[in-house]
Amino acid sequence: MSSNFLSRPFDSEKFDVIYAGAQKNLGPAGVTIVIIRKSLIGRSSRYIPTMLQYGTHESKGSMYNTPPVFPIYVSMLTLRWIKQLGGLEAMDKRNAEKASTLYNEIDRNTLFKGTTAVEDRSRMNVTFVATKDGLDKTFMDMLKSAGIDGLQGHRSVGGFRASIYNALDLKVSMPSWMS
Repeated sequence: MSSNFLSRPFDSEKFDVIYAGAQKNLGPAGVTIVIIRKSLIGRSSRYIPTMLQYGTHESKGSMYNTPPVFPIYVSMLTLRWIKQLGGLEAMDKRNAEKASTLYNEIDRNTLFKGTTAVEDRSRMNVTFVATKDGLDKTFMDMLKSAGIDGLQGHRSVGGFRASIYNALDLKVSMPSWMS
């Protein structure tokens, strides 16, 4: 659940285990969120080292080892920010607007097409490809000249991927040095 954790309300009761890297919508890389149904803790039939057992962390209040204090602090600030904006309901509305704005442009623009079926589209990671040969390089050059980085798609798939996590605003003003 790394990409969409805290991007919208969800019913945690539908899951036995939720595992999320926090670097998308909560905190710095390296922070991991695990929510596990208590009835599953300790039920593995194979040997698992003490440090990797969820029961170890549950019984010690997540304090079995020295916690990463700064990433936890940043995560706390992010949670306060989400709460200040209106909680997960506000994040849901904000993220739906961002995603629909981008998907509407991709669907309207004949130079690009989405790579995912409409009903399966992610609000956090918008993937698309160019419809004409040679356009990828031209588009990447245009992005670079505008100071935009990180839109290239996965190395094995190509195309483009726009990650529009919680912290990204719909309207971003360009720094004065770019205009």
